[in-house]
Amino acid sequence: MNTKETAQKILQNSHVGTMATVEAGKPFSRYMTFFADGFTLYTATSKKTEKVDELESNPNTHILLGYSDEGYGDAYLEIAGTVTISDDKSLREKVWNDHMKPWFDGPEDPDLVILKVSPESIRLMNKKGEGPQTIDFA
Repeated sequence: MNTKETAQKILQNSHVGTMATVEAGKPFSRYMTFFADGFTLYTATSKKTEKVDELESNPNTHILLGYSDEGYGDAYLEIAGTVTISDDKSLREKVWNDHMKPWFDGPEDPDLVILKVSPESIRLMNKKGEGPQTIDFA
């Protein structure tokens, strides 16, 4: 499996990762749930969160995605990209799932926004016997 195929497999099978933003010039990370469409990632959040404020000031993000089990020897991705904040109805419906019900009334909830992560580069890390492999999108 080549680098892009391995990255796609990780994106399709891994849904929880960390997302870093910049707050007062310092990185801040939190766990998020992601949905991949090709190499583009989407995640839902409330427009009232600090991460939305941070991304409006600085749209750059760094995401770690892919560890499973105990993390020993698991290939994972380091994703550097930029975020677009959207309240588009069709995108909210596309990303919506029942796991969001504790936080939102449904895809029409006025507080629900979708963060669209457009990758600039993806590094495949920890692939057995190989160094980091980079996929550039710039």
